[in-house]
Amino acid sequence: MSTTTTEIAPDVFRICTFIPDLNLQFCQFLVKDEEPLLYHSGMNVLFPLVHEAVSEVIDPATLRWISFSHFEADECGSLNQWLALAPNAQAACSFVGAMVSVNDFASRPARALEHDEVFETGKRRFRFLSTPQVPHCWEAGMLFEETTGTLFCSDLLHQLGDVEAESSSADVVGRFRQAVTEYQAGPFAWYLPYTSRTQPTIDALAALNPKVLAPMHGSSYSGDAPRALREMGAMLDQTLGP
Repeated sequence: MSTTTTEIAPDVFRICTFIPDLNLQFCQFLVKDEEPLLYHSGMNVLFPLVHEAVSEVIDPATLRWISFSHFEADECGSLNQWLALAPNAQAACSFVGAMVSVNDFASRPARALEHDEVFETGKRRFRFLSTPQVPHCWEAGMLFEETTGTLFCSDLLHQLGDVEAESSSADVVGRFRQAVTEYQAGPFAWYLPYTSRTQPTIDALAALNPKVLAPMHGSSYSGDAPRALREMGAMLDQTLGP
């Protein structure tokens, strides 16, 4: 495995490791600021690679925030390793995530974020959106970095393969459809639930007018991001809806 780092927005770095056996990229996002933030900690097995990549941008011991959408190995599996090396670091996740899982798992209590809560890391301003079951898990949420317009969208727009780091023209919705269709035919079927709240949640994300979409798996997208989100919602309704 090898890891690459790409700046997808000013001081927003995509750290990506492709795992051939899974035909899947795993991405973390480092936001360089007075209080640096890492979105997705990555799995324990990836920690040495991600740590090395982070160290090429900042001193990892200066990390202040480690955030993620929901409680899952690729989202926060190595959280405690990061907390051990960064003495001032703190997890930041949904209130439900903190109360139900993270505060029992983590070596230090998390900052429990409420829907629409905003916090600043210096020049950067993050808005937390509670998104239950989007992409999955009842504690799910997303961060929107308002100064660069970057939406960290977790497993939404999940793409298979070792794709390009960033694109303004790739058919990310088509790639997502391919991933959903392939997963529906195997043991990971219904990894994305579809509920009465799915489309309104996606519409609310599109209404933020993001400039960059930063999924965990696949290319970051800097084309017409609101349109891509709306098309993704229609695709999910067609593929997974009643």
